[in-house]
Amino acid sequence: MSTGTDLGMPTGRDTGTGAVPRVDPAAAPQTKKDFTSDQEVRWCPGCGDYAVLAAVQGFLPELGLRRENIVFVSGIGCSSRFPYYLDTYGMHSIHGRAPAIATGLATSREDLSVWVITGDGDALSIGGNHLIHAMRRNVNLTILLFNNKIYGLTKGQYSPTSPVGSVTKSTPVGSVDEPFNPVSLALGAEASFVARTMDSDRQHLTTVLRAAAEHRGTSLVEIYQNCPIFNDGAFQLLKDRDEAQARVVSLVDGEPVRAGTDHVVVRRPDGALGVVPESEADPSAVVVHDAGAEDPSQAFALSRLDDGSMTHIPMGVFRSVSRPTYDDQVRAQVDGARSAAGGPAADDDLQKLLRGGDTWQVG
Repeated sequence: MSTGTDLGMPTGRDTGTGAVPRVDPAAAPQTKKDFTSDQEVRWCPGCGDYAVLAAVQGFLPELGLRRENIVFVSGIGCSSRFPYYLDTYGMHSIHGRAPAIATGLATSREDLSVWVITGDGDALSIGGNHLIHAMRRNVNLTILLFNNKIYGLTKGQYSPTSPVGSVTKSTPVGSVDEPFNPVSLALGAEASFVARTMDSDRQHLTTVLRAAAEHRGTSLVEIYQNCPIFNDGAFQLLKDRDEAQARVVSLVDGEPVRAGTDHVVVRRPDGALGVVPESEADPSAVVVHDAGAEDPSQAFALSRLDDGSMTHIPMGVFRSVSRPTYDDQVRAQVDGARSAAGGPAADDDLQKLLRGGDTWQVG
């Protein structure tokens, strides 16, 4: 499925490290080993989480950030063991609430690079409310959503991304639920960075993760990830090189959107997008990808090419735009209120207020 290392990111973006302290340039370069904890990795043999972990450990040194200023917050699920395996700060938090906890961290600590690790069940079921509002607010978070289309940790119930008709432990005669498309959901929630990649394509995965980490604001990366125990082969069509060549729709900013080697995406007379052989396409109707477009309509239309049949699967960065972030604006408000109240002296006044009047000492 490899689409190469050049995703054609729009230029002029804020690279987003903000006030996060960087390592001393004179110090020895960081390596993957520096970001690998001493904990035994406990996932099932063949789980796609291993590949994602290796990719993250491998590219974190490139960020040039101090390990003590990087935090991984996870919810509940197989993927949420991630923080144990990284030698950074981390928190295995509450089911579905990782974005809420991470929002508090990012807002109160400008010096931190905050990541969220979650799965399709954790993020899109009990955590759906927290996820959409983190994206709407544009908090400085990098959210990695592992999508294996099943509940793995609790042993194989259907999830919010399981296809209609999925026979699982909780749907023995087939699921009747329409699944979420996580990319469409993120674009609808006005996320400023939205991308999709896959566990087994190391090159593409690393490139997308790097772009997400550099973005200032909420980055949502959906990662197709295989569960070999409870939903093995969910993405097998994309792991077969020949099938992937025909099915993957490569998103490269500023270039025509291609499907496989000889098809392109066009805008039809009714406004809908379709895939046709390049030899039959009207050049004026061929869609050119614009990840930096303020209006997410075209990115959303591209996300809808994935209809569940896996005939056409868009991969890459759907959207990357710059807009004010929630945490930067909140800190600006606090600083403004403090200045209006007399600067640092206001902190003393606050302490007097908290300790004034009737107080009790307990214990």
